[in-house]
Amino acid sequence: MTDPTTQPEGERLQKVLAAAGVASRRVVEEMIVAGRIEVDGSVVTELGTRIRPDARVTVDGTAVQLDVTKRYLMLNKPTGVVSTMRDEQGRRDLREFTDEVGERVYNVGRLDADTSGLLLLTNDGELAHVLAHPSFGVEKTYVAKVRGAVDQRVIRRLLDGFELDDGEIHADAARLVGRPSQGHSMVELTLHSGRNRIVRRMLDHVGHPVVELVRRSFGPLHLGTLRSGRVRELTSMERGAILTLARSER
Repeated sequence: MTDPTTQPEGERLQKVLAAAGVASRRVVEEMIVAGRIEVDGSVVTELGTRIRPDARVTVDGTAVQLDVTKRYLMLNKPTGVVSTMRDEQGRRDLREFTDEVGERVYNVGRLDADTSGLLLLTNDGELAHVLAHPSFGVEKTYVAKVRGAVDQRVIRRLLDGFELDDGEIHADAARLVGRPSQGHSMVELTLHSGRNRIVRRMLDHVGHPVVELVRRSFGPLHLGTLRSGRVRELTSMERGAILTLARSER
């Protein structure tokens, strides 16, 4: 790997990171001297370091977004909306929520029309490709309202796993939320699988069909208090976390 400190082209590292909002130039210089910054996988300690625009920079192991043209947004997708930018059947699609963004963005992965919750939108094609690829398996957490009274034996089956038509599956984490009430239970499931309608199929298999399903998290991103149908920019910490996740796979 080429030592980034030997590259004469590009901007000074402290100037770039200050412009990216990491810290003031003076503080960034202290970070450099302390060995807290890596450029393209190499620790940089020289204050004269210059970096290329496409360099991959991390601070304390967290990726830094240098390309300000890239947009990263979170949508709380309502039910009844299909996860596409243009639906040929005339159903509600994601344009309803992205027309005011000002950039052409795309959804990372999909949520069924009858599933609500967190959907990541971006114009970063490389990141979208990595995170949506089936082999990557981003961890996702769902909360499902299901029919019937779920007990700990059902939770154990979800964790231990079982065979479905397209192979074996098990939850990475599962728990009962509250107590069953009025013929329904709330179940929280965490899993890496991106197989089609997998949460609904798992819960149906254990005898508790889904009535409502919400995705609460996607990798390091959490829906929080974002209201249904609302879009917001990721915070700098969230951008760093999602970029770090994508780069770890690459």
